[in-house]
Amino acid sequence: MSFEIKLSLFEGPFDLLLFFIERDELDIHDIPIFKITKDFMAYVSELESLNIEVASEFILTAATLMRIKAKLLLPRTEKDEQGNEIDPRQELVQHLLEYKKYKNILGDLAVLEDRRLQMETRGNIPAELQHIASQNNLDYELQDLNLYKLMRVFEKVITRFEEEQNRPKHTVYTYPYTIEDQKSFIVERVTRDALVDFTEIIEAYPDKIGIIFNFLAILELLQLNSISILISEGFNNFRIIPYQDQQAA
Repeated sequence: MSFEIKLSLFEGPFDLLLFFIERDELDIHDIPIFKITKDFMAYVSELESLNIEVASEFILTAATLMRIKAKLLLPRTEKDEQGNEIDPRQELVQHLLEYKKYKNILGDLAVLEDRRLQMETRGNIPAELQHIASQNNLDYELQDLNLYKLMRVFEKVITRFEEEQNRPKHTVYTYPYTIEDQKSFIVERVTRDALVDFTEIIEAYPDKIGIIFNFLAILELLQLNSISILISEGFNNFRIIPYQDQQAA
């Protein structure tokens, strides 16, 4: 049994992304991933604050956007067989273009549906269905209904219910972290202490999710030229310093 989840305004994550692109008149072939990720995460956070269950497809898209954002921040680049750099946004852009193409024809399909609903149905449908069923040795359920068939349907419903109850379920946990908060925390520590070991950041937020958020925040601060890092050879750690100090050095 499947359920279709429809939110107000947006039926899915791609619908939401296309809304942001059209609203801000962005180039779909050159998406500013930092801005669109921020807008997407703000929308998801708004749903959570309203106690609305976020569909798994929105969570998957949010994770995809964060992964693309991290790839863009990292200095290393992936290359194809011809040696050209692979844009981490390429796959997302292709999916959006395909979704937009199908979405654009929905209006035409709706017109065809309305036109079809205005037509009169053919006559003798029950007789024709009975004839087709007899030709193919099939039962015409609506006309040959009996207790045995009802019991078979009941058995199928019970089986389907048990399968649904035994299906794996996933639980989504909300952690009290945001990239902006961790950026502010790191900048405050570096401004106060002038030099901060990454291990000190880990000690302040020792759980796995906290380490990930702090690492992404450091990458973004490096991209914004807000901090610099010092790496010593043979030591599995690095130090964070203000960007101005590195320039002076």
